[in-house]
Amino acid sequence: MKTLWGFMKKEMLQTLRDPRMRILLFVAPCIQLTIFATALSTEARNIRLSVFGAPTDSALMDLYRDCIASGWFIPAKVSTSDPYKQVQGGEADAVLVAPPGGLDKSIGRGEGQMQLLINATNVTRGQSIERYVNAVQLARQQNKIQPPLEFDVRVLYNPAMRTALFLVPGVMSMLVCLITILLTSMSITKEKELGTFETLIAAPVKPEEVIMGKTIPYVLLGMSNIPLILAVAVFIFGLPMRGSLWVLMFSSFTFICCTVGIGLLISTLAKNQQQSMMGGFLFLLPAMLLSGLAFPIENMPWAMRMFSYVNPITYYIDLLRNIMLKGGDANLVLYDVSILAAMAVAAIGFSWQRFKTTL
Repeated sequence: MKTLWGFMKKEMLQTLRDPRMRILLFVAPCIQLTIFATALSTEARNIRLSVFGAPTDSALMDLYRDCIASGWFIPAKVSTSDPYKQVQGGEADAVLVAPPGGLDKSIGRGEGQMQLLINATNVTRGQSIERYVNAVQLARQQNKIQPPLEFDVRVLYNPAMRTALFLVPGVMSMLVCLITILLTSMSITKEKELGTFETLIAAPVKPEEVIMGKTIPYVLLGMSNIPLILAVAVFIFGLPMRGSLWVLMFSSFTFICCTVGIGLLISTLAKNQQQSMMGGFLFLLPAMLLSGLAFPIENMPWAMRMFSYVNPITYYIDLLRNIMLKGGDANLVLYDVSILAAMAVAAIGFSWQRFKTTL
């Protein structure tokens, strides 16, 4: 235990002695969470809407004014009267085009048809524009005609439909994974580059003490980031904490053990710090995109979905959303934590085997 404690102390001092590293470890994640959670949003806002028709066409102009009043749209500043060129030139995201003779006459003939031009170069934004215009038109119809069937809709866990409540847990998991994997992946390769790896092997230190000395400090550093990131999520973005804080901390501990094991495995495969950093990003980028951070896993093809089910970030995001938003269903927590624990054992086991082979 004395040897292990000395090894861990050396690793912690080596990591934290640089003031810039302390800023990167403890301040940067809070700043990144604030920036990402503020900037990232799945909602389409500030949609530039134009209208093509006569100013005396009351039905068309009423629809246009209702769209602007909804808060999703803003008036487009256009330099041409051609609606197609308005979209093509990037002056408008959508254009309401009246039918020949105007929308008033079309409604009078019992048709009520008009055209909506949408810039769909961004598919998600294009779908949102169509959905928003339909919602505005539906609200206009409901104000005049009582529908035969009404729904009493009750939105659970996120009544205000705030994007932050959906994205912030994902950003939290991304930052924790980024810190632990990159730091750990460079731990052994740094020893190789500095020439101290041979000294470490020749020292009276057992291989298991080296493995534990290289993992425990980064587990502790990763856990020390959880309260900071959680405080930013709760006090700045207003995320609720409906579940147990201790369950969340234990889930985070299991996840960090898994990511540290993956980082350690990368460090045993790489020959220098550049390779280990590239290996870390090679794992992180697809892991983040296939985790359900921004896009539902159910929307992915079956083959890609299989990669999501062996991705630790997938289960940690599910844990954070379950514990913080739903209160933490015991069966779901046990399921996700069990899978993360199995992944952690597998990653550390492979790292241990690889480290012995390297020796």
